[in-house]
Amino acid sequence: MSTTESEQAIAFGEDPAVVERGLAQQHALTGANAPEAWGDARAKTVEWWDPIANAKKGAELAGIDYLRAMMAGELPPPPISRLFGFSLVEVADGLAHFAGVPDESAYNPIGIVHGGTVCTLLDSAIGCAVQTQLPAGVGYTSIDLTVSYLRPVHATTGAISAIGTVTKPGRRVAFAEAKVVDSAGKLIATATGSCLIMGPA
Repeated sequence: MSTTESEQAIAFGEDPAVVERGLAQQHALTGANAPEAWGDARAKTVEWWDPIANAKKGAELAGIDYLRAMMAGELPPPPISRLFGFSLVEVADGLAHFAGVPDESAYNPIGIVHGGTVCTLLDSAIGCAVQTQLPAGVGYTSIDLTVSYLRPVHATTGAISAIGTVTKPGRRVAFAEAKVVDSAGKLIATATGSCLIMGPA
């Protein structure tokens, strides 16, 4: 009996051996054993601090105070900001501003900074803009995010900023928008999104 297209679609992505083999190949790959034709390997070291302990401390603070404590160096930044190389640089009521300098480590297979990097900045700006208006013990999580990409980002682009603004606060759902611009103010991407507001457990 031949496999139908629908059966092939169901089977695709369900073989754990494919996942294990692919991950093993990536983990085994180093500068020492890569093909010489690839040239010299680049490297990037990422350091971070216990995110769970930090989140527990943050739950005791109003959202804007938690964000300000991280900006002031009183609490550590979240690991994702260290991994992606961006920082929260400014907050106000309903506003959050991130900045960073993308590098080659964020490149996709077609030779530009992956759109997911820009999307992550937009999502962070929207989420933290919402967080500035939350009292202690109240959290949030993203419901949806719609992104429009307008310009590519390269390692030579330099510093980019993501500015998030709450457009409609709410007790259960908050709405916000964000934009990413380069150092000359040129628009790179925009986004709209909503966040679910979660009260204390």
